[in-house]
Amino acid sequence: MGFRNPIIPGYNPDPSVCRVGEDYYLVTSSFEDFPGVPVYHSRDMVNWEQIGYCLTRRSQLELKNCPPSRGIFAPVIRYHQGRFYMITTNVSHGGNFYVWTEDPAGEWSEPIFLAQGGIDPSLFFDDDGKVYLTSNQPTGGDWTIAQSEIDIATGQLLTKPRTVWTGTGGRHPEGPHLYKINGKYYLMIAEGGTELGHMETIARSDSPYGPFESCPHNPILTHRGNPLNLIQGTGHADLIQAHDGSWWLVFLAFRMTRNAFHHLGRESFMAPVTWDEDGWPHVYNDRQIRIDMECDTLPLKPFPKAPRRDDFDGQRLALPWNYLRNPNFADYDLNAGRKSAIGLRCGAYNLFDWASPSFIGRRQEQWDCEAYTLLDFVPRAEGEEAGFTTYFQPLHHYEIALTRKEGKRVLIVRRNAVDMCYIAFEREVEPGPIVLGVKADKMDYTFMYGRPGGEMQVACTASTLPVSIEASTTHATGMFLGLYATANGAQSQNWAYFDWFDYSVGDE
Repeated sequence: MGFRNPIIPGYNPDPSVCRVGEDYYLVTSSFEDFPGVPVYHSRDMVNWEQIGYCLTRRSQLELKNCPPSRGIFAPVIRYHQGRFYMITTNVSHGGNFYVWTEDPAGEWSEPIFLAQGGIDPSLFFDDDGKVYLTSNQPTGGDWTIAQSEIDIATGQLLTKPRTVWTGTGGRHPEGPHLYKINGKYYLMIAEGGTELGHMETIARSDSPYGPFESCPHNPILTHRGNPLNLIQGTGHADLIQAHDGSWWLVFLAFRMTRNAFHHLGRESFMAPVTWDEDGWPHVYNDRQIRIDMECDTLPLKPFPKAPRRDDFDGQRLALPWNYLRNPNFADYDLNAGRKSAIGLRCGAYNLFDWASPSFIGRRQEQWDCEAYTLLDFVPRAEGEEAGFTTYFQPLHHYEIALTRKEGKRVLIVRRNAVDMCYIAFEREVEPGPIVLGVKADKMDYTFMYGRPGGEMQVACTASTLPVSIEASTTHATGMFLGLYATANGAQSQNWAYFDWFDYSVGDE
């Protein structure tokens, strides 16, 4: 039968999963994006559908002036006695905390902050009623795995954090998870850094505090010695037993292009797990992870395919859309000033700022895709602009946009990569709505424009390399396809209206 990786494509790193009966729930990191921590649901662990977010209010998620690739790190989801718990780190504001709910598709509680430092906290509910908090934290200039007991009702630490394992010698031991399997405690962590040297290791003990015995065939997952594999950076995993008794590992990885760089970001992958007679796990029978996985799965229960077009006709944005940091909702007009459209005000902030420009974006899920929007916008002053962007982070993005120059309404394509920022295409355009968009493949973005119902024309083509993770000093997020408006530092009351957004992916 088999299945295809990634199970959740596009920037969705650090997956964590839990099961309730025959339903599965998965969360991923969201960094400086708002809302925070997307929640996905599945009935077979192959097909996933987003059902909400854990952090939907500023009281839960403060992102003011959050640097790129900071904010929310490595969430973990667990279920215990009728409640879902999501624990994570806001590295920019407040540190480690958790929230809870009885409905993962609904609203979650206010954050309960924790006195234990470090990052990547995880929860384990033991069968004797004790609750363990495990995280990585600095110890004497290095990182180790620390653990304490907590009161889950209040977040109060009941014991002081103590080091339980330092890993197998790889740098940056992080992403710890504690499990109890057949009477033994297993501690699984990521090591090597979340780049090409990434790996997953595991150890076990008769006690939750160790001493932990390292698995003799560690790392149980890595691609660090296989540079020709399309899939790299495997690690930061979570282990789960399915309702049929089978075992699975969800983990992050990224897909490289043929020129050894990547721009979609770290994604969520999955592989089957078997256990040997000595009680140690083997991931995919110790084989390399592939796009097309050859293994049995649970009976497949796919969800209806998402519509290609978003007409912006609801009372709120569809779940795939994100803002950058905490949005000023006064800069957004959904279905109010114009029916079945979203309006973005030309605010002072632009895509270069560590603030919250007028922007909505959704993840680019595959290399081969097309995305288009219908824009109605009349720039009234120099500096006002609105359009479509392929956005990675403030110093790495391209956009095709309408702006005003020397009294004329002009269409531009701007390329931005660190200190290389220039206009690659410019032409005057007639009044009226315009369709803008991109046709993408592994190596290039081809920016397009045209009249509604007319033939699309090519503005220019830009390489994906300058907006890749390898070309950047930050690596945590991935590519957004977005809509934006700005007055580039000025205060403006002008609005840009986007009537629809089309997004389709090719077969990869």
